[in-house]
Amino acid sequence: MNWSGGKDSSLCLHYIQQDKRYQVDCLLTSVNAAHDRISMHGVRRSLLEAQAASIGLPLHTIELPEQPGMQEYEQAMMTKVTALKNNGYSNAVFGDIFLEDLKRYREEKLATVDIQCVFPLWKIPTTQLMQEFLQLGFKAIIVCVNTKFLDQSFCGRIIDESFVRDLPANVDVCGENGEYHSYVFDGPVFKHPIPFTKGDIVYRTYQAPQQAQDSCNPMDQASEYGFYFCDLLPG
Repeated sequence: MNWSGGKDSSLCLHYIQQDKRYQVDCLLTSVNAAHDRISMHGVRRSLLEAQAASIGLPLHTIELPEQPGMQEYEQAMMTKVTALKNNGYSNAVFGDIFLEDLKRYREEKLATVDIQCVFPLWKIPTTQLMQEFLQLGFKAIIVCVNTKFLDQSFCGRIIDESFVRDLPANVDVCGENGEYHSYVFDGPVFKHPIPFTKGDIVYRTYQAPQQAQDSCNPMDQASEYGFYFCDLLPG
């Protein structure tokens, strides 16, 4: 199970655990080794490990440098996936919903090591997924927002009905376009809630990928992206 610690991967894990064709035996997470945090989400490794312990599955990580290039990422990812394949794993589960290019990329890369991709949430309307997420009793906090879509006030908010109502019309309710990232701290996949306290909210900028800078879409032509992060402290 490709585990980000956020909303979509949590709901995806719940879905796949109901499917008798599969047995999930481990979680796999990309980690920024320079800062000891989940890549892009900015959540501390200790809180990732707390999730895995509550879920009851072993955690494997892909250790990445600060702002890795695509070649560095792919090499680290394929090294880890190949090792898992050699240990008997046959499928990789992802929480993607509607990004066709990303789905195709994952399938093509993992096919080279004979790993089949599984997408339990694929093409389910995101409004439906959000309703189900809340109805199932999952609880999550926003840990990162992309300032291209959301302002600082959304960072550190709990995902609930009021959060959904306040989202701008151009923002996907599940943040599928990278509008925001979350940390799930309770729900049906956990044996117990993950305790934490909210820390500081900080602003960071990251270099945009070259293909985004070269895009014909003026919305994509930026040299860097800005993000607000809400630090979470282990409880």
